[in-house]
Amino acid sequence: IIQPHKLDDAKEALKAIGIDGMTITEVRGHGRQKGHTETYRGMEYKVDLLPKVKLEMVVADARLEETVRTLASAARTGKIGDGKVFVSPIENAIRIRTEETGESAV
Repeated sequence: IIQPHKLDDAKEALKAIGIDGMTITEVRGHGRQKGHTETYRGMEYKVDLLPKVKLEMVVADARLEETVRTLASAARTGKIGDGKVFVSPIENAIRIRTEETGESAV
């Protein structure tokens, strides 16, 4: 989950290491920064769910560290709210068109 303005940098960096397949979702949320206050037409209001971008990809175990390092580096601004990388195991993958399973389906 990263800042929206870092999406192109992240996609290009991942593409450069051969990671092409991903799903990208526009999401809203907050972590420690808890949002901020804005003023609109003289009224102050709290924006506590900030726009973020969620990238999901499945990579082979052998590519995990390189992928995480590349994504984190490309998305980093050094400021609060840069985002997080979550790593979860995938039990299986099935390519619907060919019925390939496992790593060959990825």
